[in-house]
Amino acid sequence: MIDSYKHKGLRKKLVEEVNKKGIEDKNILSAIEKIPRHFFLDSSFESFAYEDKPFPIGSGQTISQPYTVAYQTYLLDVKPREKILEIGTGSGYQACVLIELGARVYSIERHRTLYQKAKKQLRSMGYSPNLFYGDGYKGLPAYSPFDKILITAAAPELPPELFKQLKIGGVIVIPVGGSENQTMKRIIKTDDNNFEEESFGYFRFVPLLSDKE
Repeated sequence: MIDSYKHKGLRKKLVEEVNKKGIEDKNILSAIEKIPRHFFLDSSFESFAYEDKPFPIGSGQTISQPYTVAYQTYLLDVKPREKILEIGTGSGYQACVLIELGARVYSIERHRTLYQKAKKQLRSMGYSPNLFYGDGYKGLPAYSPFDKILITAAAPELPPELFKQLKIGGVIVIPVGGSENQTMKRIIKTDDNNFEEESFGYFRFVPLLSDKE
């Protein structure tokens, strides 16, 4: 695919829109401006790729609204070299944002077709996260503990296996709730049995499902 001057101009406008909605972190805005979002969408959606909206990517999943990607990333407060587990690779766009911020990304996807597509797409763009096909509810215990965990689908509660895979002092960002709207939460693990929780408004995500397809 081609990343034209027109695409770059549209990304700059998208960054301005995300900034106006309250995202001021220059590193996050720079990542959004750099990454060609239209590469992650079907060609029929290319002309809409830089609208601040979610779009379908197949298997009943979506690529999140850029503001939502930016907001979750902001709450995660990514530092260079941090080991981050992403639950729900989807298109791979969010993983690219985390990599641009210097994170070591481990990402798991339950839909085989999306996993295969993301793996191919990210490799072609020069990104090298550690991608896995598997059950996000179970996480990646063999690669734990993680500094931070980002969950890009709605869960009724924090999956206990993921909490176990987080370092003490680590952070989980997760949308919690039912099928309509979810509350974005940031959870800090204070010790092996306790955590501190903050809430940050309402969002809408596809559900986090157990097992894999």
